[in-house]
Amino acid sequence: MPSNISCDVLIVGAGPAGSMTAKWAAKNGAHVIMIEKRQEIGSPVRCGEGISKMWLPNVGITPSDRWINVEVEGARIYSPSEKVFEINERDAGNEVGYVIERDAFDKALAIDAANAGTEIRLKTHAVNVLKENGKVVGVRAKSFGEQYDIHAKVVIGADGFESQVGRWAGISTNLQLKDMDSCLQYRMTNVDSDVRYCDFYLGTVAPGGYVWVFPKGDGVANVGIGVQVSKLKNPAEVKGYLDRWIDHHPGYAKGKKIDMVAGAVSISPPLKQTVADGVMLVGDAARMIDPITGGGISTACQAGKIAGEVAARAVKEGNSSAARLMEYDRGWRVLFEEKQYRNWLAKEKLVDLPDDVFDKVIEVISGVKLEKLNVLNILKAVKLKYPELTREFEKFL
Repeated sequence: MPSNISCDVLIVGAGPAGSMTAKWAAKNGAHVIMIEKRQEIGSPVRCGEGISKMWLPNVGITPSDRWINVEVEGARIYSPSEKVFEINERDAGNEVGYVIERDAFDKALAIDAANAGTEIRLKTHAVNVLKENGKVVGVRAKSFGEQYDIHAKVVIGADGFESQVGRWAGISTNLQLKDMDSCLQYRMTNVDSDVRYCDFYLGTVAPGGYVWVFPKGDGVANVGIGVQVSKLKNPAEVKGYLDRWIDHHPGYAKGKKIDMVAGAVSISPPLKQTVADGVMLVGDAARMIDPITGGGISTACQAGKIAGEVAARAVKEGNSSAARLMEYDRGWRVLFEEKQYRNWLAKEKLVDLPDDVFDKVIEVISGVKLEKLNVLNILKAVKLKYPELTREFEKFL
């Protein structure tokens, strides 16, 4: 293994954020290396596997049968008493539209990055960043037991929820327990899921989160749960919540579990800082997760495109200072910072709502036509019938 490697842009992590950043940096003329600690991109899957359609053309993703399981019509949102609200996929949000095979999706994005000119190094992880005069100038990597340095003009931290790159670079990515969900998901067969809908169940069945059912066709579905970490006494409680929900729903209780994944997701406000001298953070590493839904594929890919383009321009200009890279920070914030922050504020209130209030909210929105399913429109609708329920939310209205 060579002792010194150099490139223009080095990306740590080959998930959607990393591959999208790599693709657009390479397409804009940068020499790009992307490293991935796992031996297989996309595996193990840690995702509900639902995405919307509308943003895909904006980042150059062409839908493909290679990674699409089911194209759904919309979403069904269930209150604690299982009153149901249906909404079409166009208005449902960023987790509804296609149910995908996430490992195949991630591999497809990596193929696009490779075809654009990116060099991908598997089973290679960063053990620290390299700095000169306080500026990040690369990473120390380890592959097959050997350490070596990769020097780069710009380093991109796309290393997920447990991101180390940001911390090493001096960017605060710390989370409070109330800003994390603990998640567990089964892939189940022989279940009665409706392939027309992604289903979401609210209330004390999943404190501070929700239960989801994403159909994958042929009697197979992802059945999962997210619970706010601050509401758990121990991690095993998450499994207990999900198992009880399944036991109380005959269409799923008769099913068989064929896969299980677990992990954590941030449900935090936007980071105050996503760039420093020589480095940018993108995707889960930058906490670009919707605090209401816990979804982040769309935001990761959209921010990744901006990061790749900005990195390539910075390299051409010979300037990778924090001030230059702020073009990226401003770009992603224009796209979705306001929504992320508003949803975090709403999450702070919604997690403590009793079940009877959730029932009233679903009752109200089931009886009105919402132009778009978002926090603001829901609160406006609820205020018309139950103004007392929205007093704590006046800042949103």
